[in-house]
Amino acid sequence: MRDLANVGDRWPRLRSTGDFDELFGRFFESPWAIQDVDSKAFVPAVDVSENENEYRIKADIPGVKKEDLNVSVQDGILTINAEARYEDEEKKDGRVIRQERRYGKYSRSMRLGKDVDTTDVKAEYKDGVLELTLPKIEEVKPKKIAIDVN
Repeated sequence: MRDLANVGDRWPRLRSTGDFDELFGRFFESPWAIQDVDSKAFVPAVDVSENENEYRIKADIPGVKKEDLNVSVQDGILTINAEARYEDEEKKDGRVIRQERRYGKYSRSMRLGKDVDTTDVKAEYKDGVLELTLPKIEEVKPKKIAIDVN
């Protein structure tokens, strides 16, 4: 880790070109931190997992109230929209010295496979994490075939 901090000492030319992120055009930035150019919304981080009966999607959406969260499925596309609203209470008690928590809109869309039963999607929101359960259509579930040994 110490070696990374001294990159500018080893390669003075790199130091003169500016910040590492600037040099590589934010190539190494996490995908969930990239803003959606059209809507200026932040893209929430998601985990997608699967078992034989369903897909599960967990999305980090911190600081959002349940009523400011919207999940929809239309034409095979799952869309998550949310908004973390600015808390004005801090200014009443004094001045804000530093503000790092983000406020604004979150948006994420993803195309679902043909094996998802979009009529029975379930959503649960707890502690800033949205968990979606998307059941698979019966006919596409893997079926075990018994093998007889003679």
